[in-house]
Amino acid sequence: MIIKTTKDIPASEITDPLVFNKRRQIIKAMLAATLTGAGISPVLANNNESIWADVPKSDFSVDALTPTPAELIKNYTNYYEFSFNKKDATVLAQNITTDPWSIEISGEVEKPGSYYLEDILRQQTLQESIYRFRCVEAWSMVVPWVGFSLGSLLKTVKPLSTARFVKFTATYQPEIMPKQHNHAMLEWPYVESLRIDEAMHPLTILAVGMYGDILPKQNGAPLRLVVPWKYGFKSIKAIVKIELLKRPPITTWNKFAPHEYGFYSNVNPAVAHPRWSQNSERQLGSGFFTPRRQTELFNGYGEQVASLYSGMDLRHFF
Repeated sequence: MIIKTTKDIPASEITDPLVFNKRRQIIKAMLAATLTGAGISPVLANNNESIWADVPKSDFSVDALTPTPAELIKNYTNYYEFSFNKKDATVLAQNITTDPWSIEISGEVEKPGSYYLEDILRQQTLQESIYRFRCVEAWSMVVPWVGFSLGSLLKTVKPLSTARFVKFTATYQPEIMPKQHNHAMLEWPYVESLRIDEAMHPLTILAVGMYGDILPKQNGAPLRLVVPWKYGFKSIKAIVKIELLKRPPITTWNKFAPHEYGFYSNVNPAVAHPRWSQNSERQLGSGFFTPRRQTELFNGYGEQVASLYSGMDLRHFF
């Protein structure tokens, strides 16, 4: 269903703010209860945000992995629209307004339109996916994401046979994102892309939460991409637009430095970054004397995704 994305008078302006905010919390809690049916217990955390308790685990969730402490992840994030400092971005990102939020879906699809996030969620099944996350800077973490299949969303808009690539565009809010005023390094808004088969793979998700709670703003709220076999910069934050295209688009980091950041950006210990090795990684939260972890091809997800690149030269198509 196509949703009108403009409103004449915001409800928050004609309703007592305390009542309005409480209503939003109730709506979110009720939505969490209906997303996956029985077995989910929506509760309110001490900070009055709704959380998802007992969300079923994805078939691809790696239970043997120990999640990195949540506070580490919440305070160690690359969000260059705000700052080049990982901790400053956590503070500055709180200025984003994430509710209401809509996503425009267009291009090579039968059902283009602008959709409210809450309407998208009513049609999707939330699951917890405990995934490895590997940054191109050679550090890593383990995150229990809460999200849904990107492929499931794309199926609802019915991609045409001509759709070969999926382009994602992040929000552009220079009034609250100070680095978007300066195009000396990167061009904004932030853009990323996947091949259609990568986008449809069941490992690829759109995350709306982590650690059973609402996704923090500094970690990409309210909607971010998660592609666990690729370097972290591919997992674009604060998505406002999804386009299905016939040809590959130019992506932000690939345009900035194509010899350093390839279009595919699959985790590959055999392909070094021009300025450092990718053979090993520092695990966030590990002690000073903890050995570095040996990086795995496709970040350890080769059994699931290697077939996508059969016959490709992974050094050339990096």
